[in-house]
Amino acid sequence: MLGEFRKRLEEYQGSLIIGVAGDSGSGKSTFTKSISNLLGRDMVSFFSLDDYHTEDRETRKKTGHLPLDPKMNDLKLAAEHIRELRSGKAVIKPVYNHKTGKFDPPEVFEPKKIVIVEGLHTLYDELRKYLDLKIYVDPSREIKWAWKIKRDVEKRGYDEGDVWTEIRKREPYYKRYIDFQKIYADVVIQIDQSKFRFEDSYLVEVLMKSLDFPLSGIDLRLSLSSLINSSQRPMAMAYRDDYYYEKRVSRISFDGFIPREAIEELEKRIMEYTGFVENYIIERSNYVNGTQIAQLLVAWYFVEMMNNIFREIESTST
Repeated sequence: MLGEFRKRLEEYQGSLIIGVAGDSGSGKSTFTKSISNLLGRDMVSFFSLDDYHTEDRETRKKTGHLPLDPKMNDLKLAAEHIRELRSGKAVIKPVYNHKTGKFDPPEVFEPKKIVIVEGLHTLYDELRKYLDLKIYVDPSREIKWAWKIKRDVEKRGYDEGDVWTEIRKREPYYKRYIDFQKIYADVVIQIDQSKFRFEDSYLVEVLMKSLDFPLSGIDLRLSLSSLINSSQRPMAMAYRDDYYYEKRVSRISFDGFIPREAIEELEKRIMEYTGFVENYIIERSNYVNGTQIAQLLVAWYFVEMMNNIFREIESTST
């Protein structure tokens, strides 16, 4: 029924928590934006674990510590806050200001129906048990570094030389403290260099843990006629069942560009199903790339998992 999902979400007692983990500059916010677009800003709030760093930028320069080390983050407090948010309660949380590198005064955080938790350690044991959907974003080192430099220099005011110094220093910390979290994810998004070498083109592979419940019936077909008649750019798609760290997964890969009209019907069906049809899941353009296709798949997977939660609640209440 049109809009049944949104109605169920509005009636849900508490908040649903989506956890997104990955290295700094890996593009975590890109993939959660699609869920915000899908449901509307009135339903989604963003919660950054960066606010739970225990040292500011100046102190880190003196101590040599990096925030990738979980001991340099108050994960216990973060877990307490996420538990409260899950029940729909507001919390008073710390605030780390990336522009100044200092801590601002604490603020009250009011959860909306969906809370998206982003950070370096989101899938750690302390936090993972409170998450309804777990996502790990895993770009190649070259892509991750390019994105991090662009973000830290242009948006956070860092010196480019300092960013490169930090990148070299943080790599062993990343492998030790961050990378392993992907074994716990429901969705892993791998991003690599495109074989076609076009600007803004990426080889993206989405690994989605196989769902053990009936699906809602959203039609995931693409328009083959649009692909054949409209496409003037190279593209490649592949699908296969696989195992990833002992979990059965669906592995969908995409490279190049696909005409927008080829996925418009799919996007429309997902939006109509959720009852929010005033926006678009991914940005408007004549062509969409692999990261945008991944956003669409994440939005669909989220809808399916949340529907199952609603079904379980309804079955226990009858």
